[in-house]
Amino acid sequence: MTATWLVADYLPQLLLAWSIQLTGVVSPGPSVALIMGVATSRGRLPSVVTAFGVACGAVVLATATVLGIAVVFAQISGVMTVIRLIGAAYLVWLAWKAFRTAAAPPALNLADVRPLGVWRTGLAGFFLQITNPKAIIFWLAVASVGGIGDAPASIAVIFIAGAFVNSFAGHGGYALLLSSAPVRAGYQRARRWIEGALGCFFLYAGYRLATGTT
Repeated sequence: MTATWLVADYLPQLLLAWSIQLTGVVSPGPSVALIMGVATSRGRLPSVVTAFGVACGAVVLATATVLGIAVVFAQISGVMTVIRLIGAAYLVWLAWKAFRTAAAPPALNLADVRPLGVWRTGLAGFFLQITNPKAIIFWLAVASVGGIGDAPASIAVIFIAGAFVNSFAGHGGYALLLSSAPVRAGYQRARRWIEGALGCFFLYAGYRLATGTT
């Protein structure tokens, strides 16, 4: 069987799996909120790097889905509890940072923002994605409805590569939009309220994640 025919055979499963993932990408959640905070306060390049980190996290989740690890983790309460608590702690930390900025917004000048480095910026997106309850739920849906665990290795590689492209294109699009001049100008005018809203969102998401009510 040629590679073309092999891809054609699995194309319906691939498209179904990618469509489920894409639904999760385009619906705003903790990762988009993080990108928004980075885009409006630090600019375009750091927000795109954050989106790249999120996409790398999607590769990990897609690989776990292919290997069946996602389903196994979902059935092991102890492992999922640890993942939830780590993710919740990170979301609470993000909430604290947002509330601190809302309480005393510093002067915003992208030229004066202290760079955090590519690795640290990308890892923030990566870490949030692999502990993101919304992302995990969507990938479990992929595993149960559009999974390709029985596919050959070549199809699995295509699936994982497509998952990266989906995530980076979607989250990168958010990064480009939210770092645009009009959006940043609006952010500066309503910074206190936006940071306060982000803090509330992160705190609520952290609570939902810690209590297992996602």
